[in-house]
Parts: sequence; C-alpha cells; structure tokens
Amino acid sequence: MSENELEDTDPQTLPEGIAIAEGIAAHSTSPRPELLIITGMSGAGRTRTSMALQDLDWYVVDNLPPRMITAMAGMMTAAAGGVHRLAVVVDVRSREFFSEFVAVLDELRQQETHYRIIFLDADDQELVKRYEYNRRPHPLQGNGRMLDAIKAERELLAPLRRRADVVINTTSLTVHDLARRIREVVGGEDSPLRVAVVSFGFKYGLPLDADHVVDMRFLANPYWVTELRHLTGKDQPVRDYVLGLEGATKFADRYLSALEPVLAGYLSELKPYVTIAVGCTGGKHRSVAMTEYLGEKLREAGFTTTVLHRDLGRE
Repeated sequence: MSENELEDTDPQTLPEGIAIAEGIAAHSTSPRPELLIITGMSGAGRTRTSMALQDLDWYVVDNLPPRMITAMAGMMTAAAGGVHRLAVVVDVRSREFFSEFVAVLDELRQQETHYRIIFLDADDQELVKRYEYNRRPHPLQGNGRMLDAIKAERELLAPLRRRADVVINTTSLTVHDLARRIREVVGGEDSPLRVAVVSFGFKYGLPLDADHVVDMRFLANPYWVTELRHLTGKDQPVRDYVLGLEGATKFADRYLSALEPVLAGYLSELKPYVTIAVGCTGGKHRSVAMTEYLGEKLREAGFTTTVLHRDLGRE
C-alpha cells in the first residue's frame, strides 16, 4: 500500500494538553508473552502492519517458514530485556513450507501457546491496482494472469482465514487507518511519541534533524559573568542564573503550552519522533540549561524524552 496511492483521512481527535502523553509514552510490559501471526493476501498490507507493530515495540519476523514458529515462540520470555511480544509474518512466499502452516498452528494449541491470527484481505480489484502501481509480480503469478494468481492464493489461504481471530479488509483503508486499526487489535495502544531536546550553538550551525528551533539568545549570557564562564548549563549555578532571568521560565512554560496541539497532532498523524533544538551562541550555557528544564517538564508530562547537548565541550 503506497502513501502516494491513498488519500489521508481526518486525524483522530486527541485530548488537548501536555497530559495527552500520560500512559502513551511508556511501553507496555505485559508479563505474559504474546504471539501474533500476521498472514493474508499478498498486497493487502502486511508490510505496513509490520511497521505499525515495530513502532509499538513488537519484535517482528517477516517471511518466516511456518515450521520455525514453534521454535521462535519457545524463545519468548517475560524477563526484562527478553522478547515477550513476537509478531511473525507468514504467507505464500514461504512456498512449499506454507503447506505446514495449519499443522503448526495445531501444535501451538497443543503446547498451550497462546496466539492470535490477524488476516489481511482486500478486494481483487484493489489488489490488482496495488500490484500494478508497484510494478511487481504476484508471488504465485508465474507466467499466468494476475487474477488467476489472486484466485489461487484465496483458495490456499481459506483455511487460515477461517481460523483468524481478526480479519481486516484494507480495501478502503489508508496506511494511517491500517496502523490505527492494528493498534486497536493489539490492545488499544497509541503510538508512543519520543521527544529529543537538543542544545546547540548557532555558531556551529542548526541541527539538521530539528523539527522545532528555540532561540535562547534573548537571555543574558552567563559567559560574561566571570564565576560562571568556565561552567556549563548543567552546573547548578548556571542553571539557577539562566532560569532566574526575567522571562526565562515564563517563556519555557508558554512554549510547552504552545506545543500541546503540535504534539497531539504528531500523535494523530503517527509521527513517532520529534526533535526540539534549543540554541544559544555557543551551546554551552543558556541552551543547555533550558534544554535540561524542558526535558524535565516533558518527562513529568509523561513523554519519553531524551536530552542531548550537541556542542557542549567544543569551546
């Protein structure tokens, strides 16, 4: 499914305020290992489904021979740092191995391995359109017609479709709709928004990956205070000096308020990362102190936040 091929739909409505991040930024740590089996028609959206699950911190294995599912499931663990959320994509690309799929599912049940099957489907006309758009042959097409390959695949997948816990028809879904549907299926999760706050010095150039740039040069420079010059914005005396300046915390708090609809929009549009660049002249005092302050406030609001100081130590 192509971004160019499909139109965007209206974004989901999210609550306003920095508090929208509460419960969203933290990854789920279910104590019981979870196994998802993704299958369905070729061209129905398996790749997009895999990407959506990866964004939700699932360990995804694509084009896995069915016989290997039991081995992968046996390696899952609820221990910290282990794989406890495994998604395997199995389809007709595994060719002769695919005939073992139903038998493997029966074995998993006998071993009391809990799993769910998500079956992705789409109308024949839509599948043909997607293959023509991508200019790729169907895996069962050979020298025959596309529609014959689709018909053969439907017959081959019929037993799996009947076993599926969830069937998603992606004919009229955009890539964003499909990602939202997958989040509903795996537990109603929203995509965690990861925020990076990066200090920098303007004299060294803007960070290339900045989504937002904040200029702290309107504040008095601690560089001109003799006892602060050799320190950095990570040192408490400099931090107290910068944040104690008139307008400093007022600016920061109002800036965070202004970010509320922006961050809500990023969540709605499934943008997983945002970088806020905070600059001053050399990237040593004002920008560092303000970056630390903004990072703390964003963490308190529930966002997964990383604080970086790009140019600290360059002087």
